Amino acid sequence: MRVTTAFNRLLALPGTTVRDVSFEPAQITVTVALRRRRLACADCSHSSRARYDTRTVDSSWRHLDLGRLRLVVRAKLRRIDCPTHGVRTEGVPFARVESGFTRDFEDLVAWLATRMDKTAVRRLVRVAWQTVGAICARVVTDQLDPGRLEELFEVGIDEVSWRKGHRYLTLVTDHGTGKVVWGAQGKDTATCDQFFAELGADRAAKLAAVSTDMGAAYLKSVAKPGHAPNATVCIDPFPKQFKGARWVLLKRPERLTDTQAATLRKLRRHGGAAWRAYGLKEALRAVFAGDLTPSETTELLDRWCVKAARSRLEPFVKLTGTVRTHREGILAAIRLGINNARVEALNNKVRLITRRAYGFHSAQAALALVMLACGPITLRLPYEQTHVRPHSV
Repeated sequence: MRVTTAFNRLLALPGTTVRDVSFEPAQITVTVALRRRRLACADCSHSSRARYDTRTVDSSWRHLDLGRLRLVVRAKLRRIDCPTHGVRTEGVPFARVESGFTRDFEDLVAWLATRMDKTAVRRLVRVAWQTVGAICARVVTDQLDPGRLEELFEVGIDEVSWRKGHRYLTLVTDHGTGKVVWGAQGKDTATCDQFFAELGADRAAKLAAVSTDMGAAYLKSVAKPGHAPNATVCIDPFPKQFKGARWVLLKRPERLTDTQAATLRKLRRHGGAAWRAYGLKEALRAVFAGDLTPSETTELLDRWCVKAARSRLEPFVKLTGTVRTHREGILAAIRLGINNARVEALNNKVRLITRRAYGFHSAQAALALVMLACGPITLRLPYEQTHVRPHSV
């Protein structure tokens, strides 16, 4: 079998024929030719047999790696004079518009990005993280269902922070499918208006319910004429003024931002079980701060147990019994400065690994993955290794 025939079958790029294969130290370059005679505009459905000219420079695309070697596809393309988009380089069936990667490569990267952290993706496919973002955007543009807004009856509107510095996205979710169907940068009324503008009056009239929080921005948009005329507005029952309170309650007071400190003051004025629980949490943290003598630690821990047992807060009453049962061991940990913090940190990593690898069906396989990730093993990808020729025997 000729090498070109082998690569024709190996790559299986639609609409192409392999003309040449070049082997280099770190890369394989495969030159292909398009089989079709008609030129196709890369941006629309226009096609023609007439060419404007032929590009003097070959076009190239990164394809899936072959072992440890990069694989690059190269082709000489023509240009077409499109009545809509002007003179453009013809589109190819195996790559998206204005991309330097094949569809197979981009689809793989997009899949990995949904399941792996960015450092792992970057090392595995050997591209910059910014490139991964661009690839994901192209895949979404290409594969997002154009009919996703057709049968919407119950939707939810909310914002999510995508980066530090108060940078948000507004997301609209279809309650029926549990999928995000629309999104845009920003979290104000104008951003929400963009959704209803794209939805259109006819489809907006089909909405039976719109859920959101108490924020005025989204409510103002939903209430505008023609946006959701037949929908019942459902308000998130969690009080807006306490949104984000979970992190406020868990964070040390001295590390709170101005906004978080304001939320904490609101919680204090509100009082109730949440504020009493916060006080008990902070009192117990002070016991373990490490700046007390053994006798002071013992006295304060015993006082805390009495107060917690009388708090009528079931979780703290239960915790009091546990503390009293293990009192001596707890005091010893404080006295010697030895605790399970490092173990708990590793356990968090293990839990993340096991969630990511839920398909394993045996404890041995799961343990092997844990050891690879958390054990005394240094893993290197094939192209990161330094290969030494073995000695003759």
